[in-house]
Formats: sequence, structure tokens, C-alpha cells
Amino acid sequence: MAANGEFIVVYITASDEEEARRIGREVVARRLAACANIVPAIASYYHWQGQLTEDREALLLLKTRRACFDRLIAAVKELHSYSVPAVNALPVLQGNPDYLSWVAEETSAGGEE
Repeated sequence: MAANGEFIVVYITASDEEEARRIGREVVARRLAACANIVPAIASYYHWQGQLTEDREALLLLKTRRACFDRLIAAVKELHSYSVPAVNALPVLQGNPDYLSWVAEETSAGGEE
């Protein structure tokens, strides 16, 4: 099934697994995402404040709709410990129609329709 750009997977890094869990739980409770998956430990390399940084972080993946994205960014900024959290949407080009219908149902109250 073509998703027609309606569905996205949102990639967020968090300081640790507990922060990822807290954010994931809250955005699903607010119906801004249908599902949150957490990869508890990733290695990250990036420049921050002029220095190359090596860090351990957690990865949070959210399944949602494009209509929820602006509210999702605002919620993540409110809940996140980072001053500049990574909140990036990746389009879902195709997917299981039943799963995508479920995502739409679960997030219908979270988007600005």
C-alpha cells in the first residue's frame, strides 16, 4: 500500500534509555504517536560547541502521521533534556495497509485536522 506521504517514522535521540522511555510513553499517551520503539544504547559522534563529542545515547523511533509532526516537535522540546533535540521525520513510502490504518486510528486525536 502506498502511504501517500501521510505516515512518518520519527527518529529522536535521547540522553539515555529512561529519557527515551519517558518521552515515548508521553507522546503515545497524548496520541501524537501510535507506537514508540526504543533502542537502549547507541554510540553517537557529533560536533557540539566546537568540539567533537563521543556519546552513548538511546534511540527513540515513533510511528505517526505527518499531521501530528508540529505538535510532536513541541512536545519533545517540552519533555527533552537537550536544548536542541534531534526530531527528524522519515516518510513511509509503503506499508501494511492494516498497520497504517491502525496508526491513523491511534493518532487521530493528536493531529491538527
